[in-house]
Amino acid sequence: MRKDIIVEAALHETRVAILEDNHLVELLVERLENERIVGNICKGTVTAVLPGIQAAFVDIGMDKSAFLHASDVNASEGVDFGDDETPSNGGGRGRDRDRLIQDVVKEGQELLVQITKESIGTKGPRVTSQISLPGRFLVLVPNENYVGVSRRIEEWQEKRRLRDLAKTLKPEGVGIIVRTAALGKSETEFQADLKMLTMLWKQIETLGKRVRSPALIHKDMEITLTIIRDLFTPDVDSVVMDSRDIYRETMTYLKNIAPPLRSRVHLYDGTAPIFDAYGIENEILKALHRKVWLKHGGYIVIDHTEALVTIDVNSGRYAGAHDHEDTAFQTNMEACAEIARQLRLRDIGGIIVIDFIDMDDRGHRKQVYQELQNALKRDRSRTRMSEISEFGLIEMTRQRIRPSLLFTFSEACPTCDGTGRIMSRTTVVTQIGRWLKRAKGQLKERHLKLKTHPTVALTLYENGKEKLAALKDEYHLDIEIEEDPFVHVEEFRFISTRKNVDITDEFK
Repeated sequence: MRKDIIVEAALHETRVAILEDNHLVELLVERLENERIVGNICKGTVTAVLPGIQAAFVDIGMDKSAFLHASDVNASEGVDFGDDETPSNGGGRGRDRDRLIQDVVKEGQELLVQITKESIGTKGPRVTSQISLPGRFLVLVPNENYVGVSRRIEEWQEKRRLRDLAKTLKPEGVGIIVRTAALGKSETEFQADLKMLTMLWKQIETLGKRVRSPALIHKDMEITLTIIRDLFTPDVDSVVMDSRDIYRETMTYLKNIAPPLRSRVHLYDGTAPIFDAYGIENEILKALHRKVWLKHGGYIVIDHTEALVTIDVNSGRYAGAHDHEDTAFQTNMEACAEIARQLRLRDIGGIIVIDFIDMDDRGHRKQVYQELQNALKRDRSRTRMSEISEFGLIEMTRQRIRPSLLFTFSEACPTCDGTGRIMSRTTVVTQIGRWLKRAKGQLKERHLKLKTHPTVALTLYENGKEKLAALKDEYHLDIEIEEDPFVHVEEFRFISTRKNVDITDEFK
């Protein structure tokens, strides 16, 4: 499989696209007004301890207080983490889950914490007091005592060699995780990585003791160098970027950590925007749509709700099978790869429910489940999922670190407030009638001005002004319509012509 990383640097944002066989599978965006904060280390002050939810809130100098769960406070010794990335991802593994939050932190206490999840919606960032520092080949976990190896390294002899090498080099009082990029690396490369990480931790520790909270102690690398550090391995065919400054920074960074990979980094010199040249811009626009078409005529529909994300699989125009069972099976199998790609591309996290087309054959259900499992193996975020239920549903969770692509590139509609639906014009006219019925016995005048959206006014005027005439006759009022495009389509305002005041709220 061919893998490429494409970097576009604009005036106000940097975008990094990851392609697999020329298909966009991941997109990361960093903007000046909303810089990436995951990985940053801060000194904060505990502002509240909440035993009811076993969590504390920590002031780290941001608009919203950070959330610290009890499982992210204390770490136990001897845990072999199996992650490719750092253990500080909000999962709480390796922590002493029996310790109560009120026993380990107190209000007013100062803590050194690391951000593991961006602010999402009304929630502040999530933090952990278990610091981890990622390098090129190793992750250093201060105040721990274990060695872990990435689960993505599957060959057991190499896994054992790397574990033994890490154990030999590991200083006292720290944990070490061997990353995927360490595959085939030597003791010399491990030593250089470990030396750099150890020096960095000493600097952080010293600064953390000296400054007053809240304060930013350590800022992780900007997005491009983070991607180079974490993802640019020998199985990546090329990295192409359109910024000369970022190109120079990348080449300097690689000179120290992976000189052989420098030949795969290229400065884009085309005339068209780089994302247009690689067909990425169109893929981003498609990723904002609810409906995604499959190759043979089926499609999936992706909907976000407050609690979860639903994905519905439909056969659509698919006509290649002989019966319903075969149609359902073939469409579901084809949908698995696209669902896995869309989860990565849109960076969908949290609870996800997938509604596959119903299949009676138990063997077909098992095959679809395994196909989705295999498709998710390329996903860097952790996923867990149930088997297909008798109703054709798979429930799954996917690690959430930042807002999904939908919320990065769009905002809620000011008209429908994000529901995707608005009240019909006929319903608004009916509400106008109810208002008049409530007000009829208390009105002291018979001349009113009705301010409403032009589309609602059009409904009142339909069929030769029949609806408006009916309202006037029924309530014995003289109603003047004033079209106002600034009035919300679901609202209306009644104005007293005698006093020239809004009387709508008096009779709601």
